[in-house]
Amino acid sequence: MFERLQKARRDAKERNHLAGLIEACRELLTVRGDANSVAIASRALECYRKLASDAVREFFAVLANEFDPDPGEVLMLAEKYAVSRSPENLIALARAAEPPRQELLRRLNRAPLGTATIVAMRAQLLARLRTDKRLRAVDADFEHLLGSWFNPGFLRLERVDWASPASLLEKIIQHEAVHEIDGWNDLRRRLEPDRRCFAFFHPVLPDEPLIFVEVALLSEIPGAIAPLLDRNHAAERDRRKFKVAAFYSISNCQPGLRGVNLGNFLIKEVAEQLHAEFPSLKTFCTLSPVPSFAHWLARVPSISCAHLKPAKVAALDALLARLRARNGDDLAGLRPKLSALASLSGDEAQAGARELEAEIEALRRLCAFYLMHGSHEDPEASDPVARFHLNNGARLERVNAVADLSRKGLRQSFATMVNYLYDLDQVEANHERYIGGEVTAARAVGNLL
Repeated sequence: MFERLQKARRDAKERNHLAGLIEACRELLTVRGDANSVAIASRALECYRKLASDAVREFFAVLANEFDPDPGEVLMLAEKYAVSRSPENLIALARAAEPPRQELLRRLNRAPLGTATIVAMRAQLLARLRTDKRLRAVDADFEHLLGSWFNPGFLRLERVDWASPASLLEKIIQHEAVHEIDGWNDLRRRLEPDRRCFAFFHPVLPDEPLIFVEVALLSEIPGAIAPLLDRNHAAERDRRKFKVAAFYSISNCQPGLRGVNLGNFLIKEVAEQLHAEFPSLKTFCTLSPVPSFAHWLARVPSISCAHLKPAKVAALDALLARLRARNGDDLAGLRPKLSALASLSGDEAQAGARELEAEIEALRRLCAFYLMHGSHEDPEASDPVARFHLNNGARLERVNAVADLSRKGLRQSFATMVNYLYDLDQVEANHERYIGGEVTAARAVGNLL
């Protein structure tokens, strides 16, 4: 009896918070005067922060149903504009077509901590969007506004080093999404003189990194991740040897900003800053995972491509068939073979790699095909990291087998990684080609097909 009574009280509080939030949102769109709107926005967000999961879902449903544009008014004004394309009619149509929830979010943003709460709100919205497509229009409004508020022109690029506040360093450890940081010693190695870490910050969230990138300063383009992450490897301090800046990890710290284009600006700004600091740097590249490769490789029925000669397609298809014959249809037998290489060193590692030479060559060639042509055949199977860098104007430079023998690397890509090259004079042209359906790749990668 007592538990039921407690639950009834919690449910009543939840309903009150939700009702208070909805009432405040309606009031916020009708109130006049900035002072009153700030107080109402603060009350609304306070109610929102107290909501449990079910009530948050109900609030998003209200946003979708109640704060849409009036279709009748939009249609009437659209017809009026079609007859007379006057500026006045266009302005009226644009105002009517904008969902009221956009203005609601702008006014909620006036409250203290409004921006941070709205970013967190969108993260919760994205989690529900996977199962409720009715919220797509609501999410589009969030993305549109956040894209404006977090325009790169408003952002501040800062270097993160060992002298940075401990609270910031803890957030770097927490949010590293590509190669896990195993404690303070691991982080310290990533911040030594031959390494760099840069992050974007927004004036409204001065202590919260939005996105950060980790860079290794090297003498040549890297082909494996382990040497870059080896905390026992002494840092190179001779600046004259820094010829290559390799971006090996990019991590988004704010899930609510997904879709807001920050990463491409981050890479280009960091490249320019590094070149100013180290004029000897001639090459800017990545060492990137291919997180969707294993999934694609296990599920693609056969190799097909209208962009390649039939003989090349047949050769690649034969490679896939042999790889499956030796390692099972789902290639499950391949991971322990590759994993065994991680415990070997020197001559033993070379001998082990020779025994797997056929599998390694097949992985390189099939990965090259996947990144250059696989998404044309099945767009849903395209690799998200490849989409990011290729759309950003990078060139697919090299495919590296046995490059990431971690559990994550084996699971996602059978240890395969790739280098994308950023030629700052060619990124715009490469971007245009990618938009047109063409992947810009080095000749060495094209020769793998």
